[in-house]
Amino acid sequence: MFTETTSLGLDVHARSVVAAAIDGSTGEMIRKKLPNDPVMICDFVSDLARDHGPLRITYEAGPTGFGLARTLLEAGYFVQVAAPSKLIRPPGDRVKTDRNDAMLLARLDRAGDIVPVRIPTRSEESARDLVRSRDDARRDLMASRHRLGKLLLRHGYVFPGKTAWGPTHDAWMRAIRREELPAHGTGTLAAFDDAYDAVQHGLARRDRLDTAILELAADSEFTEVTQRLSCLRGISTLTAFGLAVEIGDWHRFTGKNIAAFLGLVPSEHSSGTSRNLGGITRTGNSHARRLLVESAWQHKQVYRPGPTLQKDWAKVPAVIAQRADQGNRRLHRRWMTLDAHHKPHTVATTAIARELAGWCWSLATMEA
Repeated sequence: MFTETTSLGLDVHARSVVAAAIDGSTGEMIRKKLPNDPVMICDFVSDLARDHGPLRITYEAGPTGFGLARTLLEAGYFVQVAAPSKLIRPPGDRVKTDRNDAMLLARLDRAGDIVPVRIPTRSEESARDLVRSRDDARRDLMASRHRLGKLLLRHGYVFPGKTAWGPTHDAWMRAIRREELPAHGTGTLAAFDDAYDAVQHGLARRDRLDTAILELAADSEFTEVTQRLSCLRGISTLTAFGLAVEIGDWHRFTGKNIAAFLGLVPSEHSSGTSRNLGGITRTGNSHARRLLVESAWQHKQVYRPGPTLQKDWAKVPAVIAQRADQGNRRLHRRWMTLDAHHKPHTVATTAIARELAGWCWSLATMEA
C-alpha cells in the first residue's frame, strides 16, 4: 500500500505539456512530454497514479486557463494551480526550460511551498469574461475619444463647453465636420470620419456589454452580493457586479487581509532597526483594485443618502442597509480627516479604497 504521495508538476503550454514527477516513497523522478490533450493527460495521470500512488498535481496559472484543473478535479485527483508571483526560484538558476519548470513545481510541492490560487467555477469564469470584456471596451472607447479630441486640437478646435462627450459636444463636432473641416483637405476629413466612427462603435459596444451585465446582475448567483455592495456610496450595479465576480468567494478573506489581496497595502523594505514603507504593492487583482479606487473618490462629497442609494437599500435586509450607512458615514469622515491633514488626493483615495475593501467584505459576508 502506498503511504506517500507523488508530486507531479506540469508546465502547460498551448500545444504541449511537460510533466515531471517525484515519487514520495522512492525518490524516483519521472519526466514526460505530452500534447495538450485532456484525454491523453488524464491517461498519463491515471497510469502514474497506478504505479506511484496518490498524486498531488500542480501547474502555474496562466493563459491556458483552468480547464485542465477542472478536468483533473472531476476525475478525482488533487490539483492546485500555483500563483506565478509566489513561486520561489533560486536566484542563481539561469537555465529556464520546460523540464526545469515542471520539476521546480514538483519540488516546491514536496517542500510545501506552493501558494495556490482559487480555481473559479465555469459560471464564475463566464461572468468574469463578460466583466473584463466590458473593461476592454471602456479602455478602447477612452483611447478612441482621445484620438478624436487630439485630431481636432491639432487643427485649433477646442470645445467651449464644460462637459465633453455629451449631446452638446457631439453636435459641436458635427458642426465642425460640416462647416470647417472641408477646408483642411480630404485627408483630414477621412481621418475625422474614421475616428468619429470608432467612438460611436465603442459607445455601442460598451452599452451592449452594460446591458448584458445588468441582466446577469439581476438574476444570477452574484445577485445577492451585487445588491449588498450597491448599498455603499460610489458603487453602482456595474461596479458591484464586477467586484462580486472578481473576488468570487468572499469568505476566504477577512476584513484585514482582503486589502493585501487587492494590492492596496503599503510595500515595505525593512532591515534591522529601520522600517521603510513605500507605495502600495499593486499585487493581486488589478481589476477589483481599479473599481475600488474609482469608487473611493465618491466619498469625499458631503454624505446625503439620495433616492438612488435608498432604492438600493430597499432591495436588501434592513440590517445590511444599516451597516452600509455606517460604512458610508465612516468613509466620509475618514476622507475629511485625511483632507484636514493635507494628504495628497491620490494618497487619500488609496487609503479610502483600502478601507472600502473591508466594508465590501463586511457586507458580502454578513449574515442577515
